[in-house]
Amino acid sequence: MTSTMSDRDRIVERLAELAAALDRRDWDALAAMFVPSATGYGRTGRDGIVATVRAHLGGCGPSQHLLGNHRVEIRGDEARSLTCARVHHQGAGEAAGLFYECFGEYEDHWTRTPDGWRITSRAFTISHDLGDFTVLRPG
Repeated sequence: MTSTMSDRDRIVERLAELAAALDRRDWDALAAMFVPSATGYGRTGRDGIVATVRAHLGGCGPSQHLLGNHRVEIRGDEARSLTCARVHHQGAGEAAGLFYECFGEYEDHWTRTPDGWRITSRAFTISHDLGDFTVLRPG
């Protein structure tokens, strides 16, 4: 079967898969979004990226990463995407009833691999936030 999806559509779909992996705490799926040498969340390397995200979401209650206003620029086998995000995190355990919500923009750089588009670098710039950051904690 031949896919009619454009490269832009594939990248937007990968972003949705990444958001779902974060919300499901699917660490293997999260790792698969990045090339092994990727940078993101202040770390270098896929394992470091996953460890950092896990340290924030592992002990947090449910979260929802809402993405929109996708802007994707493709140049051959490289791409850059800018994506607005509204991310809600619910507290768990003694933090139940608390929440932390942030609003910002992801900037991702991509490369085309034999397995499809993968992120080479990721940055999230928070424009504003609400609530209690302490709901983010390791599991």
